[in-house]
Amino acid sequence: MTTQNKSTETLILETARVVFVEKGFDGARMQEMADKAGINKALLHYYYRSKEKLFEAVFKESIRKIVPRIFEIMSSSAPLAKKIEGFVGSYIDLLTENPHIPSFVLHELYRNPDRIGNTLLMSGIDPRGLKNRLTEQMRNENCAEIEPQQLIVNIIALCIFPFVARPILQTVLFDSDPEKYRQFLESRKQEVTRFILKALEKL
Repeated sequence: MTTQNKSTETLILETARVVFVEKGFDGARMQEMADKAGINKALLHYYYRSKEKLFEAVFKESIRKIVPRIFEIMSSSAPLAKKIEGFVGSYIDLLTENPHIPSFVLHELYRNPDRIGNTLLMSGIDPRGLKNRLTEQMRNENCAEIEPQQLIVNIIALCIFPFVARPILQTVLFDSDPEKYRQFLESRKQEVTRFILKALEKL
């Protein structure tokens, strides 16, 4: 693929992502995306034959930005505390850099939940192997008995909620000040890590 083709495809994906986030799959129109990208509709169809194919490409791109890194951290040989710290820090950083991902994924969860699971499995991750490794590591490090599924969901929920609820939180808790909100997200890394590690301590 030539450099020109790559830049055109990148432009299409970036434009499509904005339209899909704003209007969802059903409200998005190929003509609108072509207009916003400054190309004709025929060229858009040359790269992506249908809106479904384009949505799938944008969705996979969003998943690829976050899932492999997280699984890489959690599958490493590092101590569990370091894994959790890395997981939380990377997750919040990635969502800060790509704030569209939570709403995009949540929209797709309602519209086509099977696609998320299939996309994740096709990305090469090994959820069963990860669960087994975490179970063994929690046992070896004498942690409280928490199912690895619960651990992962707890971390994701604590990290993602501030992004999903950003319009409310930023207005109500941070006086609509984006800098205060940015500082909150930065401090959130330490707070979530501390909270999870405390939950893993045996009573």
